Formats: sequence, structure tokens, C-alpha cells
Amino acid sequence: MTLHKLSAHDVIDLFKKKKVTAYEIIQDIYDRIDKVDGLVKAFLILNREDAFKQAKEIDIKFKNGEEPLPLAGIAVAIKDIIATKKIETTCGSKILKGFRPPYNATVIDKLREAGAIIIGKTNMDEFAMGSSTENSAFGPTKNPWDLERVPGGSSGGSAAAVAADEAFIALGTDTGGSVRQPASFCGVVGLKPTYGRVSRYGLIAYASSLDQIGPITKDVVDCALTMNIIAGHDNKDSTSADLEVPDYLSSCQEGIENIKIGVPKEYFVKGIDIEVKDAINKALRVFEELGAKIEEVSLPHTEYSLPTYYLIATAEASSNLARYDGVQYGYRVEDCKDLSSMYERTRSEGFGKEVKRRIMLGTYALSSGYYDAYYLKAQKVRTLIREDFSKAFNKYDILVTPTSPTPAFKLNEKIADPLTMYLSDIYTIPVNLAGIPAISLNCGYNKNNLPIGLQIIGKPFKEETILRVAYNFEQNCEIEKRRPEISSIKDKENAE
Repeated sequence: MTLHKLSAHDVIDLFKKKKVTAYEIIQDIYDRIDKVDGLVKAFLILNREDAFKQAKEIDIKFKNGEEPLPLAGIAVAIKDIIATKKIETTCGSKILKGFRPPYNATVIDKLREAGAIIIGKTNMDEFAMGSSTENSAFGPTKNPWDLERVPGGSSGGSAAAVAADEAFIALGTDTGGSVRQPASFCGVVGLKPTYGRVSRYGLIAYASSLDQIGPITKDVVDCALTMNIIAGHDNKDSTSADLEVPDYLSSCQEGIENIKIGVPKEYFVKGIDIEVKDAINKALRVFEELGAKIEEVSLPHTEYSLPTYYLIATAEASSNLARYDGVQYGYRVEDCKDLSSMYERTRSEGFGKEVKRRIMLGTYALSSGYYDAYYLKAQKVRTLIREDFSKAFNKYDILVTPTSPTPAFKLNEKIADPLTMYLSDIYTIPVNLAGIPAISLNCGYNKNNLPIGLQIIGKPFKEETILRVAYNFEQNCEIEKRRPEISSIKDKENAE
């Protein structure tokens, strides 16, 4: 049985009916990883020994009459910026090579308590700074739909792992679109929750006022299932919202008749790929057929999102990344004359080009004489962007946009031009600045068989609404359910 091709909820049903064991599930997933990950390169670290041990324990408990846990035996991949106790956590950076956290992130504990099995850590742009996973110190991940293209970023490894059937569920992080954009490029579902809905304890910070952990899954049901586990208040995180968490799975079953959808006109301007625009328009017709009311809306400060984000995010990164100095953990150069040269050489050799670029941008924006002109002004514009969304949500239940202006681009196509790369996230960044939830799901394919992502944006802490709308679209869109075709390593070697 090719279990790896199934959704998480289908595998859970098989396990509950005793048609498959947790051990068999994990064995099937690792067999799949062994066949294709040498080509996709989604994983940095595998957790085989512990995964099989946990699977055996789950099987014994179930055999002895214990009720199965919600995610019993489900293989979950974790972006390598989320702390995993005693498992190497590098953030895709040389400067943290060999670092093994002494504790788990809250989301890891929640997943394990729900019976999920952590199978490994996935590749990413270094410290989550990038849109293609080409900035990893350990090499790029490939898009399963076309191995010559990027999977998106910075959670490219997580999205690629799910798309390539190397995991049922993955966790990513989203600072400016890093869950949704790779989900779009890889044809899977990616949810960025409201800031504060999911604990950030154990998430290694890039930009603390923007970072949020979110699930990447094969379908909307699996996304809702995962949110039921990881959402909720956490005393260890001072930014965690102390609010009741609804049953996201139950909310998916409701219809969307008379729901009001706003379509921001600023998201359909010059630069959008014509096939992306056509796919979104087809999606809007599906919503109309389901009884939704659709109108055009304006978010007038959208054009300022990109510069606002790259001032705030880099300023926070400049502060957060100051802790990596080679003193207590991680990479440290040898044979230094003094402490100052050790700091300088460690950071120079340990960080990649993009990370150093953003640290310098952020340090400049925070420096004396420039703070008011740049960082403070960016915070004021952020407020205007947030108010745009608030005004729109006074009239509409959700907003619908493309996730990305284009499908996945080719490896090395944009890496030498930072500004062009930054524009890849132009449709996702405003959501992070406003701190609101949004989901990306597949809404079609272009002429090259590349997935196109639909973004559904919701009101603060209304993840259940966007999941409900996404589920209704997924069930009624009549999009052909394609899967990427990846040859095994042996097949590729024989062909060559």
C-alpha cells in the first residue's frame, strides 16, 4: 500500500480501523524519502531512530486498548527554524551548524502529545530570509513539479516535502509569506495564522513582530486538523493570545452562501502573470456559484507594503541576530588574535550574503539620525496598512487575491537580483504587517503544469472562516487532482 500518497486524515482512518500500523506508516514514508529526496533535497536532518521508536510505542498502546491520539502515527516534517530537543536545528545557516536545542518548541510538544511523529527537519532560506530556498547554507531545495525550479521560500523544504509525498504534514514559518508562497509554488495548502494564535515559543526569531508558525498540508481538512492541535494560548509566549480556539474541522462543514468576498484591485495590476489572473477569476466564479457575494475593494496603501516590510523586518533581524557571536554555541572561527576579531570573523564567515545584507539594512534603519526617517515612519505606514484591512473587513467576510504574481520561477533566475526576488512576496507581505490570517491553496495550473495559488485572507482570529471558504472551494472547484511525477534516484542514474 502506497500510504505516502494519501492525506493525513485518510491514513488516520486506516490506522483507527487497524488496517495499518504506525510502524508501517513511518516505514512507507522513509522508503519514499530514500527514493526521491536525493533529487528534491527537502530534508536537512532525518530523525529515523526516534521516529521508529515512537511508532512502536503508539502501536503497543493501541494494541493494548488505548484510544488512538488525533495524529497517531502521522509523519510530520519540521522547518529547521523550530527548536527540537536534541535534534540539530540550524536555521539553514552555517553559524548554527551542530546546534542541538535543550528544549522543544511548544508546537513540537503539542504535536508529539497528539501522536504525531517528527520525521526530520526541512531545508529553508537562511534564518527565513528568502523566497526560493536558494539562500540555504546547505544548498537549494528543488520544486517537485519541476526540479529545475524553486519550491518557494523560506519554507521551501516543508512545502516540497508535502508535495513530494515525503510527509503528510509539515510546519513552516511565515514572516512575509514564507508558508503561503511555497505552498502556492508546490501546489499544497499553507496557512499563516493570526499573529498570536499559535505559540512562537521555540521559534528562532527573524522578525519578532511578524513571525508566525503555520501548517503546510495536502488538503484543507489536514490543515484544519493540524490547527486544532497547534493553536492556543501559551504562557511561555508573551505574544500568545489568550482566546478560545474553535473546532476548525467542524467549521469546514458549513456552507458559504451569502458570504461577502472583497477582491482588492491593487492585487491585479501590472506584473501579474496572465495565467495567474485567469485562474483567480475562475476561482471567483466558483465562489459565485456557491452563493458568495463578490465586489471589488481598495486597499490603497498596498503599494507601500514592500518598503515598509523591508525596513521593519530587517531592523528586527538586526537586533535578533546580534546574539550569534560564536561565544556560547554554534560556529566559531579559530586562531583569532582577540575577542573583537573573533566576533567579526565568526559573523562574516557564519552568515550568508542575504542575511548580512538584511542585518546591514536593519542596522542602518535603526542608527542614530535615521531612526525617525526610516523605522519610525515604516511603523506609521504599517498602521495605515492595518487600517486598510480593518475598513475592508467592516464590509466583507474575506478577501481573495493571488498568492504570488507568478508560478514557480527557475533556479538561479532571481538570486542575483534581490529586489526582483523581494517582489515575489508582494501579495503576502501586507497580511503579515496587519497580523491577520491567510491561507493559500491550489486553484489550477499553467501551461507548464505548474501550480497556481489562491490566497484567502480573513479577519483577526477568524481562521475558521478562511478554512471553511477554502474547504468549500476545494470540494467544488473541479480542478484535476494532479501530483508531481518524480523519478527515483536510481531511475535518474539509469537514464543518465
